[in-house]
Amino acid sequence: MFSHERPSCLRPARGFRGAPRARWACLPRLWAIQTHLSFVSLLSLTTNVSETIAHAVMSVAFSAVPSAAGDALDQLCITTLRTLAIDAVEQAQSGHPGAPMENAPFGYLLYTRYLRHNPRNPQWPNRDRFILSAGHGCMLLYGLLYLTGYDLSFEDIKRFRQWGSKTPGHPEYRHTPGVETTTGPLGQGLATAVGIAIAETKLAAYFNRPGHNLVDYYTYVLCSDGDLMEGVASEACSLAGTLKLGKLIVFYADNRITIDGSTDLAFREHVATRFLAYDWHVQSIEGNDLKQIAQAIEQAQQETTRPSLIVARTHIGYGSPNKQDTAKAHGEPLGAEEVKLTKQFYGWPYEEPFTIPAEALAVYRRCLPRGEQLEAEWRARLAAYEAAFPDLAAEWRAFQAQELPPGWDTDLPHFTEDMATRQASGIVINALAPRLPFLIGGSADLTPSNNTAIKSATAYSATDRSGRNFHFGVREHAMGAILNGLALTPGFIPYGGTFLVFSDYMKAAIRLAALMRLRVIYVFTHDSIGLGEDGPTHQPVEQLAGLRAIPNLTVIRPADANEVTAAWCTAIRNTAGPTALILTRQKVPTFDRTRYAPANLLSRGAYVFSKEQADVPDLILIGSGSELQWAVAAQAQLQQEGFAVRVVSMPSWECFEQQPVEYRQAVLPPTVKKRLAIEAAAPLGWREYVTDEGAVIAMNGFGASAPFTVLMREFGFTVENVVATAKSILAQH
Repeated sequence: MFSHERPSCLRPARGFRGAPRARWACLPRLWAIQTHLSFVSLLSLTTNVSETIAHAVMSVAFSAVPSAAGDALDQLCITTLRTLAIDAVEQAQSGHPGAPMENAPFGYLLYTRYLRHNPRNPQWPNRDRFILSAGHGCMLLYGLLYLTGYDLSFEDIKRFRQWGSKTPGHPEYRHTPGVETTTGPLGQGLATAVGIAIAETKLAAYFNRPGHNLVDYYTYVLCSDGDLMEGVASEACSLAGTLKLGKLIVFYADNRITIDGSTDLAFREHVATRFLAYDWHVQSIEGNDLKQIAQAIEQAQQETTRPSLIVARTHIGYGSPNKQDTAKAHGEPLGAEEVKLTKQFYGWPYEEPFTIPAEALAVYRRCLPRGEQLEAEWRARLAAYEAAFPDLAAEWRAFQAQELPPGWDTDLPHFTEDMATRQASGIVINALAPRLPFLIGGSADLTPSNNTAIKSATAYSATDRSGRNFHFGVREHAMGAILNGLALTPGFIPYGGTFLVFSDYMKAAIRLAALMRLRVIYVFTHDSIGLGEDGPTHQPVEQLAGLRAIPNLTVIRPADANEVTAAWCTAIRNTAGPTALILTRQKVPTFDRTRYAPANLLSRGAYVFSKEQADVPDLILIGSGSELQWAVAAQAQLQQEGFAVRVVSMPSWECFEQQPVEYRQAVLPPTVKKRLAIEAAAPLGWREYVTDEGAVIAMNGFGASAPFTVLMREFGFTVENVVATAKSILAQH
């Protein structure tokens, strides 16, 4: 083991690539342990024997730092974890056995010695967090969760990757107790962990007081070569170094194998040097050496001013005579014969799959009383905190319950002047900020353009953890993942801004936010060709359709400044998933709400903005965002010519679809099929609302570089074109 602190130390940690038997011939053979009990026999133990084992769980003692190989009991526990993963993948005939086999020593030590967690209360606020960024190795995590006593049944383990089990093919937040975030897309877990670590510093800065540390936890990550190849990891880890997140500890399993073969094919960089350049604390160890793992974790815990990377030379599929250190150990079952040979190498005496020796289970289940004791000690601190700081304690309880303060949405800005909706958004953010202390956010280096700054607050930094304004740099993808990490600490309301066209950079993180149903708010400005001269590289066309296609994501494109106020309120109330606010660069009219319907109807997704002058409309004009103005102007002309025309503002398809069918049919009567939608984006999806008898004025190609007024005219977003198209529809029989 060595620590990378000076250029003279920057040498790769080379591991042994030979046969596993030669490497580990000196280890105690597990078959020599004669007192093992299978899990099946454990279940049938008498009450007295069960009580004896329960007492043993309480009395198991560890040395401060184990030897390199550990003792026979350590190896039994590690092998139990390995074989459990092997058997689950084999039974499912699907999955990734290699990662659990290589990383079992780290997982075992972390969960039984270092991770402060309570399996009986996975949501204990001051628990340490563990993020399996290499989500394909999820049987490592499921094995640890089951063995240490989380609400995961033995049947769930045996039904890995099957319908209805708590053990899906990659870890899923809210689905499996003890899973802190959904992972699988490589790099996302590591980047999300940066946000989780930031959240810890934010809470500590807000709530902790001298002698009263209410918030004090580590964020641990297990990542792979693939994680570090993904760009989002580079973005997030660079920022983590800048922010000096000292309680972020990353264990990098350097197995040098990918699906295609050796990492030498595409990944030859010196990772340790790269992370030193990010200003991380870096150590290199052997991944099967328990003593080195333990010492590295302890040194990382002692490093408080920098995040830590532990580069562990590991061997994918460790112990498999024919598949260790090969791509074949990555994403397919070992096969019955190889399973047999691997277990022989481990010295595993059991032929029955899914065997869990009682001694090993006792060690793991020691986490139950330990976890309860840790939480009880913290709750005693909480009680003392409540007595000393009752007002802060009340805020803590409200934060944990995700309660919004009374009156937070009263007397918000009402607008009368014309302005860009991005400008209105900035005003609303600053009206909300004093009322919602955990509304925090920033921009990917576009703060003045996105109008995301909280003017009364400072910038979050390594020296100011109380700051509420985040400077993510030109890192949209990392921003998206970090927002997820912040939202995974319920109570925070994080938001992030960039141009709508650059939402493509962060689509993977947005999708995960939607999958996890996190309350994240995206401030996407410069929403159409209306941004003007920057041209088609910056003018979004297909982005709206892409965002609307993501399940659980609410997309809101407000038409004027007062709809922006309503949009922010809707987003903050939305605890069922993320919200994307789609805002203009250019100035748009602010409508007189004494003449038109109130803007707070935006929460219903679509509403009758201006009613027809008849019992039944001849035509319905539907507008979203900046294009609603053309529908309103066209209505006036068409009504002068004797047509009964209704105008519907439709800022959010998702909110509209959640309304009762009676409401939806009142806004868009099924008998009125002549409809015209106007939106400066791709038309995909509008046909459902305009019917086969209607039409859409939309973008059917990319934009161009010119002043926005010229672009709107050239692409048909004018009163004249709306009126002409409406008449064409009305003329059809």
